[in-house]
Amino acid sequence: MADVLFSSLVDRLHPCGPVLNEANSAYVMETLGEVARAEGWIDVLKSAEPALLPILGSSPYLAGLMRRDPQRLRETLISAPEARLKAILLATEALEQQALTIDTLDIPAAKKILRHLKADTHLLTALADLGDVWNLDHVTAALTRFADAVTCAALAVVVRDETDKGRLVPFERGERGILPGMFVLAMGKHGAGELNYSSDIDITFFCDLDRLPIAGQVEAQTFADRVARAVSTMLSERTGDGYVFRVDLRLRPDPSSTPTVVSVPFALNYYESVGQNWERAAFIKARPIAGDMIEARQFMTDLTPFIWRRSLDYPAIADVQSIKRQIHVYHVDERLDPAGANLKLGAGGIREIEFFAQTQQLILGGRDPSLRSRRTLDALDALRRAGHLAPAVAKELKQAYCRLRDWEHRVQMIHDEQTHELPEADEGRLPIAALSGFSNLSRFDLAVSRTLRLVNGHYGELFSEAEPLSSSFGSLVFTGIEDDPETLKTLKRMGFDQPEQVSATIRSWHHGRIPATRSERGRELFTRLVPRLLEALNETGTPSIAFTRFSRFFATLNAGVQIQSLFLANPKLFKSIVEIMGFSPRLAQMLARHPTSFDAMLDAGFFDPLGEELDAIVTREVERVPDDLEAVMNALRRVGREQQFRIGMQILSGRLDTEAAGGAYARLADACVNHLAPLCLEDIQRQAGRLDGQVAILALGKLGSQEMTATSDLDLMAVYLPEDPSGISSVKGWAAETWFGRFTQRLISALSAPTHEGSLYEIDMKLRPTGAKGPVAVSLAAFENYYTRGADTWEFQALTRARVVWSSSADFADLARLKIETILRRQRPRGETALDVLNMRALMERERPPKGFWDFKLSVGGQVDCEFAAQYLQLIHASEGGPLRVGTLQALSAMQRAGLAPADEIEAVAAAWRVQQSLAQVMRVSLSENDDPRNEPEAFQRKLARAVHTRRLDTLEKKLKDLRKRARQAFEKIVRV
Repeated sequence: MADVLFSSLVDRLHPCGPVLNEANSAYVMETLGEVARAEGWIDVLKSAEPALLPILGSSPYLAGLMRRDPQRLRETLISAPEARLKAILLATEALEQQALTIDTLDIPAAKKILRHLKADTHLLTALADLGDVWNLDHVTAALTRFADAVTCAALAVVVRDETDKGRLVPFERGERGILPGMFVLAMGKHGAGELNYSSDIDITFFCDLDRLPIAGQVEAQTFADRVARAVSTMLSERTGDGYVFRVDLRLRPDPSSTPTVVSVPFALNYYESVGQNWERAAFIKARPIAGDMIEARQFMTDLTPFIWRRSLDYPAIADVQSIKRQIHVYHVDERLDPAGANLKLGAGGIREIEFFAQTQQLILGGRDPSLRSRRTLDALDALRRAGHLAPAVAKELKQAYCRLRDWEHRVQMIHDEQTHELPEADEGRLPIAALSGFSNLSRFDLAVSRTLRLVNGHYGELFSEAEPLSSSFGSLVFTGIEDDPETLKTLKRMGFDQPEQVSATIRSWHHGRIPATRSERGRELFTRLVPRLLEALNETGTPSIAFTRFSRFFATLNAGVQIQSLFLANPKLFKSIVEIMGFSPRLAQMLARHPTSFDAMLDAGFFDPLGEELDAIVTREVERVPDDLEAVMNALRRVGREQQFRIGMQILSGRLDTEAAGGAYARLADACVNHLAPLCLEDIQRQAGRLDGQVAILALGKLGSQEMTATSDLDLMAVYLPEDPSGISSVKGWAAETWFGRFTQRLISALSAPTHEGSLYEIDMKLRPTGAKGPVAVSLAAFENYYTRGADTWEFQALTRARVVWSSSADFADLARLKIETILRRQRPRGETALDVLNMRALMERERPPKGFWDFKLSVGGQVDCEFAAQYLQLIHASEGGPLRVGTLQALSAMQRAGLAPADEIEAVAAAWRVQQSLAQVMRVSLSENDDPRNEPEAFQRKLARAVHTRRLDTLEKKLKDLRKRARQAFEKIVRV
């Protein structure tokens, strides 16, 4: 055995596979032979030729290493590989010592030496690997030892340079190494001693800033960051001699917002407060390699409770399992195609074996230190010995791991690229198959496919009873510091236009950068929520738009644990919320601006039928605040938003009939007026003194008819009756017109003025007598006089929808109702009234034409036609005792029952109004005023169509055209001169 270990590499090499490119191989061998003959080592080259030819024919990178420096090849071949590795490491260590002791530091020369040593290492490990001299353990150990050595050497060069520049004061290099206070941890495969052939190195710099031996004028954090960046540049910068290692510094805490070097106290606090399970998994492999090793060992000791938890509750265990469950497990009959397969991150790849081990280590390793192995193969053995893994499974996974790592190395050896993917094209996989010992590509593909299938199968059996966190579309992995390639493919398949942006946003949420995920429990719940969120977004038909809207909403949530728990416990509710993001930009904007609107959903009765309890809900919220106008205004804005959101959600979910929705909106508005009006009255009394009399607030328009939509304003009129028409207020001496006018203005402001809680309603008072020119409050006598002598027919039409929403006394409310009914029941000439109605409709068509097909109000055959027909019938029949109803459908129905118009005409008008009101409710909840549903997602179009019992938008349009045509014909028959 000793003879074998000390024999030269050339004597131990074996051909790795067939020669693919014989011409190229022969050309390189001929070039090498000329040098070898001239220098006297042609016999060595001839001995190695059978093993070198397959390599030269498949790997342009290795062929280039040999051709550019035949002496490197000679030294590698004639040396025992173990001795050659030792010589390389000694040369690297010598550079480290020279950097600290040499009189003049030559940084370019140091970079050159490191890059030449890297080439030496690469050629040695490749030949020993491909020639079947070293197994996987030997290869990865050699690469890792070299990475450790060059990191130490680079740090020494940088420290010497900083010393020469006067930023470091002289210090004795003792137990704390070449830079007291700062240390470097190797992470990932580097930390585990499993570095692959063309891997980057994951290293993290930590520092006790107070311990750095820096000059007085030097800022510690700036100095530390400069050192780390200089070390990274020393290793990763590409020069004419190549590079040493690509360096990844992103495994530090929250790399997007922290300095390059993280202070030890900050790091410990970060991991204790917001550290994630994937970071715990990363630290399983962490290992100090350079700098202050005393500080490094203490840091690792302090982190032990974070990495290895002795006790885990069920949610914590489930969250650890989520690392595994985010990866899609394929069905047993699904073939995993080797073409384009990612040997590291794809299904059945290396990561699945690593996660298989690490997730169990995290759960079990807190109580069993024997499971705390850095290396994956050792971890599998430890799990087997502890009885957590069947021996056969452990053996199969270890063998699969070695095969996958071998293939991964060969993929990287082709061009020295940090890639893990097998090429899609057959000709691209042929060199990898050849370097792997396969003379036939189909046999290689079959071996790869079987290995991936085996790994994915075992992986799927781990925690198989738990809910999957992947999707039917593929894996959804959001752990780590960079985008997962398979996840990006999944997101693309799910319809996201910018999968990288989605992935980055979700990973940032996992980092606790928003209130909802700041707590550990919040992050655990979010992990479970992500796949449901993404699949629900996919179902909206516009996942990218919906995700953007959801992001605005989710980023502002404070009750993260409570709301995420609600989402998980109520999948239908969660799906409804996501649907809002997809096709209700108006509600989505409401949630984003005022996420507290969502609090209403926490009420178990959120989707219960909306009845008279709306007033009770509003009253309950008002009673929680002081009996103060400003406090009540803010309380009403909060509860108003919540209940408007509730009504909107019930409309979209189909739980609230779109006709009933108008009444719900109106009851909410009534409640707000009823709570504000008495307070406004008291406010005026305090300011101006008492003035005896009564006042009532009349609702007209959509509020009066109880047909409001999400965007309706409030048409109001104030009517008052002073006890003494010439009386004045006791303090300010205001006359009744001024006193009640100020009360009305105060009420308008209370309803409409923006506060820190926003606005409540827009108010329109143009329907009062004499419109905007007249006083804001009208005396009952002036009201009655105006409608007796000066009102136009359209004003009587408007009055058919008037009702009292609040009054200072029940008796005055009854009196106001009586006056309204008396005015409406006066006899009026049918022909003249019809002409006025027709002229007003013609004027509207000229001056306010419809804005498009989806203008339900003003279109020919639209709601104005229907409402005018109902109002006309009431006006001409009221004097005969005909029915009076504030609502359009109620009025039409009463007219039909009374036989005051042909049933078919009434039904045509009612049908058109009903359909357009239903459509208006859905669209006002969802879209802006001028949005065209034809430009919205198909999911929204289907929902809009279902609101009127059709399936598709084109069918809906045809139905609406026909209804409008018949409604206009009926209107012209009903309202005729």
